[in-house]
Amino acid sequence: MLSWKIAPALATGNTIILKPSEFTPLTALYMCTLINEAGFPRGVVNVVTGYGNTAGEAISGHKEIEKVAFTGSTIIGRKIMEAAAKSNLKKVTLELGGKSPNIIFDDADLDLAVEWSSHGI
Repeated sequence: MLSWKIAPALATGNTIILKPSEFTPLTALYMCTLINEAGFPRGVVNVVTGYGNTAGEAISGHKEIEKVAFTGSTIIGRKIMEAAAKSNLKKVTLELGGKSPNIIFDDADLDLAVEWSSHGI
């Protein structure tokens, strides 16, 4: 998920402020170690850790940030859209809602479908 946000932004010449989930900050912090070792200039990729209601809110409402990409709940997505609209009408990309949807057809073996769906999640 991290690379989905970072790669396109960097490829188009942008800098990044990344605020990972407060439950999974170590991956983002380790990625910064790798980015530093790769020789990226300082300040191109920045990580801000913290809770969404403080750090995330500060990012979505900041007048000098021009774009926010967010993956998470619909409730928080609405808050980000509102903050973006109230600040500088920044562009917002949202990936909201459920996790790992599956379509299981009527003729499927239900026990196998459940087993393999749980592996996929």
